Amino acid sequence: MSEHIVLLSTAPSQSEAEKLSKELVEKGLVACVNIVPKIRSIYRWGGKLCDEEETLLIMKSRKERAEDIIDFINKNHSYEVPEIISLPIHSGSKKYLAWIDDLCGQKKMEDT
Repeated sequence: MSEHIVLLSTAPSQSEAEKLSKELVEKGLVACVNIVPKIRSIYRWGGKLCDEEETLLIMKSRKERAEDIIDFINKNHSYEVPEIISLPIHSGSKKYLAWIDDLCGQKKMEDT
């Protein structure tokens, strides 16, 4: 089972994506967030078909941090039901994965 994960989420604006990303990194929940602006999302919500511009967050972390990340996003996101999904990293650069371990391998003091 993979120890490392990629999480995906969307935000309604660049500014909200930046705020969430900075806090996630500062808290040591994720090692890195890539922010991809201006994606187009088509989905159904409240019985209506929606076609919206959003910003995508691509987060790298460790599996044991997933629930903390999900909780943080749920508490700090403007959406009623934000997208938060996690995918395993099956392989990757050993140096990059070690860097993720260094930044979020252990719970930080403020998490305890």
